[in-house]
Amino acid sequence: MVVNRVSDLFFTIGILAIFFTFQTVEFNTVFALAPYFAEEATISLAGYSVPPLTLITFLLFLGAMGKSAQIGLHTWLPDAMEGPTPVSALIHAATMVTAGVFLIIRCSPLFECVPGVLSFVVLIGAATAFMAATSGLLQNDLKKVIAYSTCSQLGYMIFVCGLSGYTASLFHLSTHAFFKALLFLSAGAVIHAVAGEQDMRKFGGLARVLPYTYAAFFVGSIALMGVPFLSGFYSKDLILEIAGGSASITSDFAHSLGLISAFFTSFYSFRLLYLAFYGESRTARAPLEHTHELSGRMAFSLIVLVFGSVFLGILGRDLFVGPGTDF
Repeated sequence: MVVNRVSDLFFTIGILAIFFTFQTVEFNTVFALAPYFAEEATISLAGYSVPPLTLITFLLFLGAMGKSAQIGLHTWLPDAMEGPTPVSALIHAATMVTAGVFLIIRCSPLFECVPGVLSFVVLIGAATAFMAATSGLLQNDLKKVIAYSTCSQLGYMIFVCGLSGYTASLFHLSTHAFFKALLFLSAGAVIHAVAGEQDMRKFGGLARVLPYTYAAFFVGSIALMGVPFLSGFYSKDLILEIAGGSASITSDFAHSLGLISAFFTSFYSFRLLYLAFYGESRTARAPLEHTHELSGRMAFSLIVLVFGSVFLGILGRDLFVGPGTDF
């Protein structure tokens, strides 16, 4: 809560700056007037004259950094894992953490007027993707690995916004929601089955006891890795292609860190699968005796998410990529 109050303060000042500059906070009016305010230095801040759009977009991005757990304001995300699994699945996949990314996409006409802030967005997003991926390699708590994975994927979404690939960002946001919710709910099913234990080092061999949960977890993991023809492949590769095809120093930086982070993502995803589901069982006997497979309602929600994790990329690529497709 405290971390988000920091970013919310900047976000609120950004909204006030929009009202101060445009006398309205309605999107259409602000976007129509934005090009006329791109260079005018009208806001005085600490003795300096600052172009209003530079100040506004920078403050809005600081708000998005906290909400979408970018580097420096990311600490709340893994700590939020203490909550119940359905809640963490909803927070990480669909609602709270994606709000910052959506804010940047929704305010893209403002950001397009300020190239300097866009470069800052690229650097922060790429650094977050790399930092969170390296942190995910070393976690032993099942849900914290997936939490750092969320943080890393948000870095991808943010840095491609800085490269003006807003549709690619929205595409990854949509596909990511499915396989990340699938991973979290599958993790919850595992934790539920082994009497609340979350340390992966105490699992092992669960594929034999929980075959359906393992299958769902496996699909979510390979979608996250970007295995061809699953949803993560279409959206994540598109982001890396945009970064690789943009001719600037910041895009090269983002592309390099994005590729390294993709490798780390595959590594920690496989490590998670191996420690939890393969090998000899390291679970205490008491939890194992009560281990049981999913109930019907829990299984149904996972089946829906498996379908989205596998097919959303194929079905949605033309819709999201936009011009030049057959949609």
